[in-house]
Amino acid sequence: MGATAADSTVSAVELSYRSTGPDTAPTVVLLGSLGSDLSMWDPQVAALTTEYEVVAVDLRGHGRSPAGAGDCTVADLAGDVLALLDRLGRDRVHLVGLSLGGAVAQWIAAHTPARVRTLTLLCTAAKFGTPQSWLDRATAVRAEGTSSIADAVVGRWFTPGLADRDSGLVTRSRAMVAATSDDGYAACCVALAHFDGRPDLARITAPTLVIAGAQDPATTPGDMRNLADGIANSVLHVMDPAAHLANIEQAGPITSLITAHIAGHRERSAAFDQGMRVRRAVLGEAHVDRAVAGTTAFTAPFQDFITRTAWGDIWSRPGLDQHTRRLLTLAVLTAVGNHHELDMHIRAALRAGVAPDELAEVFLHTAVYAGVPNSNLAFGLGKAAIAEGLLADGAPTGDAAPESAESSNAEEPHRP
Repeated sequence: MGATAADSTVSAVELSYRSTGPDTAPTVVLLGSLGSDLSMWDPQVAALTTEYEVVAVDLRGHGRSPAGAGDCTVADLAGDVLALLDRLGRDRVHLVGLSLGGAVAQWIAAHTPARVRTLTLLCTAAKFGTPQSWLDRATAVRAEGTSSIADAVVGRWFTPGLADRDSGLVTRSRAMVAATSDDGYAACCVALAHFDGRPDLARITAPTLVIAGAQDPATTPGDMRNLADGIANSVLHVMDPAAHLANIEQAGPITSLITAHIAGHRERSAAFDQGMRVRRAVLGEAHVDRAVAGTTAFTAPFQDFITRTAWGDIWSRPGLDQHTRRLLTLAVLTAVGNHHELDMHIRAALRAGVAPDELAEVFLHTAVYAGVPNSNLAFGLGKAAIAEGLLADGAPTGDAAPESAESSNAEEPHRP
């Protein structure tokens, strides 16, 4: 699976979730607000499940998810979500987060960008108020319980107009907050107290939809504009009227925005998926698994780029078959003297069943047009790979291969 929250400070907890829709469709993951459970996403779930698998999640200490032991960080909360995606076998998802869920979604998108197809951030912030205010709230909840703050919390969730029109919604929402674990709520307050995602916004590469509530007193339109300004590939919408749970107050328009955002980037996601299939077919499962495992937040944008363009576009074009493209690649890499890439592609070709005699013809032909020294290098690399006894199924018959482009790719993830 993909990367997880490497700097998480405590063990992940097993999150409660509800999955609806076809499990063969792209996955949309919904992460909710502090004090809520996954039912807050009910207005969106029904519409999204016609085309997507929708996974609505109870964050740590919320709904039916356990609180874990002690305080936590936003990185810990993200680690919980990534562990859930690993259990479900979902490598790349469309990620939607509101408030606390938006902070978690930011962390995932910034630190494990290969896991995120698109990002939607609602009524959240890169930094939430002052640390002391959150620490004071955590202390109050531990002393008096979440029921003691339910009225104040729900007062920020909806505009007065909606609260007056729908007293049942207010009553159910108060009960939701009061049912939240005291320890879980307090631990998440501590997480928000120490969260500052502002330095990481520039690392978010996923296409991002930012939605603010015009009357949201908790995460204001100004907070949301700061998010949009910090994320390069983003667009901001301000919903009016709407307070903190804008997805409920403006359910129809917001669901339409999310649906259009996800659908509008299907082509990019399809190119990535196609590229990964071709990349694995050409270079082998083990090689690509090592490259994916070695991806970092710094190298992930380039890994995404080469997967979509080199493999999803150029290598997937119908004009040349895959075998011809292999030989062309070997010839070009020989001509330009690219030692590391050439070694990698020689080994991939041998494992795929390309005959050594055919490699020799490529290198001889290249010697005439690109120079003997470069072809001499290619013959040397080919000789070493053949001597290792590489078979078409990828199993070496001789000693373990020396450090090379093939064996060190996890440390040098810039190679396609």
